[in-house]
Amino acid sequence: MTISYSTNWMGPVSMDWFRDRGLVRHTKETLTEESVLVQLGIKQAGDVLESDEIVTNYAGGRIDIYGVPGEHYPLEYAISPMHGEDWNDFSGWLDDFETEDLWELDDLVEQYEQDSGRKIRWAKDL
Repeated sequence: MTISYSTNWMGPVSMDWFRDRGLVRHTKETLTEESVLVQLGIKQAGDVLESDEIVTNYAGGRIDIYGVPGEHYPLEYAISPMHGEDWNDFSGWLDDFETEDLWELDDLVEQYEQDSGRKIRWAKDL
């Protein structure tokens, strides 16, 4: 029997998390007559909308672990936020990765980095 692993995204979901780390760009947009908000009567032409856009995405959550002998439910490893590109690549790699024995998170990360030739960019290192 083999053990399989898959990521489960859980955040970060707060814009403050991104703001606190300087990962947003503040934007301003002056509305025109063509704006949907103006056409719906919600705003007026000339109104200025301000918002923050995430410029570098990060993702974290958990790894769900299936097929562990004697376990009726999947086991879980918490994953700290990492650069969004790394999350996507690591997730894809895990989808095709199986082991005969249960591996620890550090072992999975080490094997991924060896196989991919990429180091995960963790948010804690920002």
